[in-house]
Amino acid sequence: MMTDMIMFGLFFIVVLLLAWPLGKYMAKVFTIERTFLDPVLQPLERLLYRLAGINPEQEMNWRQYAGALLLFNVLGAVIVFLIQILQGALIWNPANLSGVSPWHLAFNTAVSFMTNTNWQSYGGESTMSYFTQMTALTVQNFVSAAVGLAVAMALIRGLTRKSVSTIGNFWVDLVRGTLRVLLPLSIVFTLLLVQQGTVQNLSAYLAVQTLEGAEQTLAMGPVASQEAIKMLGTNGGGFFNANSAHPFENPTPLTNFLQAVSIFLIPTALVLAFGRMVRDRWQGYAVLGTMTLLFILMLTGTYLSELHGNPNLAGWGVDSPTAMEGKEVRFGIAGSALFATVTTAASCGAVNAMHDSFTPLGGLFPLLQMQLGEVIIGGVGAGFYGMMLFVILTVFIVGLMVGRTPEYLGKKIEARETKMATLGILFPSVTILTSSAIAAVTGPGTSSIFNPGPHGLSEVMYAFASAVGNNGSAFGGLSANTPFYNVMLAVGMLIGRFSVILSILAIAGGMAEKKVSPPGPGTFSTTGWLFVMLLAGIVLIIGALTFLPMLTLGPIVEQLLMLQGTTF
Repeated sequence: MMTDMIMFGLFFIVVLLLAWPLGKYMAKVFTIERTFLDPVLQPLERLLYRLAGINPEQEMNWRQYAGALLLFNVLGAVIVFLIQILQGALIWNPANLSGVSPWHLAFNTAVSFMTNTNWQSYGGESTMSYFTQMTALTVQNFVSAAVGLAVAMALIRGLTRKSVSTIGNFWVDLVRGTLRVLLPLSIVFTLLLVQQGTVQNLSAYLAVQTLEGAEQTLAMGPVASQEAIKMLGTNGGGFFNANSAHPFENPTPLTNFLQAVSIFLIPTALVLAFGRMVRDRWQGYAVLGTMTLLFILMLTGTYLSELHGNPNLAGWGVDSPTAMEGKEVRFGIAGSALFATVTTAASCGAVNAMHDSFTPLGGLFPLLQMQLGEVIIGGVGAGFYGMMLFVILTVFIVGLMVGRTPEYLGKKIEARETKMATLGILFPSVTILTSSAIAAVTGPGTSSIFNPGPHGLSEVMYAFASAVGNNGSAFGGLSANTPFYNVMLAVGMLIGRFSVILSILAIAGGMAEKKVSPPGPGTFSTTGWLFVMLLAGIVLIIGALTFLPMLTLGPIVEQLLMLQGTTF
């Protein structure tokens, strides 16, 4: 157990050491300050703007920004859909895979990668060609993450600007986020993965003989390059069906650790960049402190649940084979628990263990993180702006408590901002609850459930929480490649992504128009531990009020029954 604690501590240290300089760099990138990449990237950016007919100096109000963002995402989804359908006639298809079918699977996948969800109702190596993986899925891994960065930057500008109607240029934010942040980091991480043994080639699939003499087909492909942006962009779609449990994606304990670090790297750096951009680093520290506090609670719950395991199994212990059911022996309980908590905290969706095999409470904490809105670190951009919805609500509630107009960063939080924040939290939550309820009482929904009782309900809840939270990880035990689930989950992804984005952009536009008032003697500080505790409490209370009844019917009652000797 001491070794596990050292690994967890080292994880936090490495994330912070890497995020600190990256946050400083990202602040410069999005405030258009000079960086060391300018000589290389400025000519390329000017060429892209010229080819696309974009004036980088022309800024947008929030409606124009939202319109450009929606147009870009719709076109991206259409392109991904068409590439899948036409896959059989395209190049780089050594396994001679036909076009992706049925149509609802291609639709689900296009929406999934466009929304930074990367939910997969298919096996990657048996469904997608190299061309589709690279030109459709990997490209969306970059640009969907860049969209999240762009929205976060629009919100920061709205909070810092005074009496203006513009919040930046979406196309400029998209290009700079892709070329200056995501691409350089992905190149470096790809080389690290290749050095550790992750596959990166365009070779045909290999037929090999196993030790028992049987023949096995080994899928090849450009894995490392997709793996890098899959993690750094908090995307999560696996090149192989086994995802990050596959040795070609995640070959060593070191790559497992580095992948977990890379998932948290950009979201953590963005919060630090926020503090720099608002010229008050303690604002960033307060938000990051809240996220870290909540993450430690979730990691502790997941790890201890898996460490103690199922008391009904004789000889249960850390080193017992029964404790490793559903887990990779290379990573162990601690490596699996850390990865599961990180990937569901950061809306990444990559998995290195079968969450369906976790204890009921071990599965509850990853599920709860997604249900809370992926704000505990969260996705690239999405985690920060999702947490800011709770910041606005917290400031509003504190204002009511002290009898003073709530303020944040010198700007008054009024009815409009509170309503938008409420809608941004409410829409995804209602979608998760409603969709899960429909699936639990209809034939098409229940026919895909493999396990009975509360465990089956947990499988359904996890699927919709993963989709609406734009996470993409799978609990397992649910046959999701059906018309019902492919369409329902795709709708959930769209609502979860764009209801929050539109709420955030509306808040950014409204805040940019406000004047800044100097703090007075009654102004509530949003940089201290009191604010951190209040913010964390609001997140947990809203989550408990919203999802506790359903969690009680699922993992909580299953845990109680397990302790009495009943399993599912």
